[in-house]
Amino acid sequence: MAETVHQDTHAADGAAQTPPAQTAGKTFTQAELDTILADRLARERAKYPDYETLKAKAAQFDAAEEAGKTELQKAQDQAARYKSELDRLKSENAQREIREKIAKEKGVPANLLTGDSEEACKTQADAILAFAKPGGYPLLRDGGEGTPPAGGMSTRDRFDIWAKENL
Repeated sequence: MAETVHQDTHAADGAAQTPPAQTAGKTFTQAELDTILADRLARERAKYPDYETLKAKAAQFDAAEEAGKTELQKAQDQAARYKSELDRLKSENAQREIREKIAKEKGVPANLLTGDSEEACKTQADAILAFAKPGGYPLLRDGGEGTPPAGGMSTRDRFDIWAKENL
């Protein structure tokens, strides 16, 4: 029984291999092989005689489609640029309108406001108004030079003290 198992195992291995007696078949010369291949190619080409014409037409169609796609892509790119420019202009216009509205409400120059939103512009306007409060600067009677007034300090000295305290 061991032989039978051995033969079955050998037979399974042998299925993938060809016995030496079968490998010694007919050999062909290069000329015979070339003739066989040429005949096979001729038969295959005869099945599809208009293949080259169809291939050329398909290439022309692909080229025309690509050219059309290029024109379409150019138009899409230009439309995207115009849309971007329109969005930018709308945004600038909205900011300008907000700044003008807040400037009118608060009584400050619109060109001093740089905020992007209504809240930011209101905050800036309040800061501008706080900075520019009336009477915030010391009165300069002598122009900063000359003899000190009765208090013993020149106007320049008083301004220096005020600036240190308020700025």
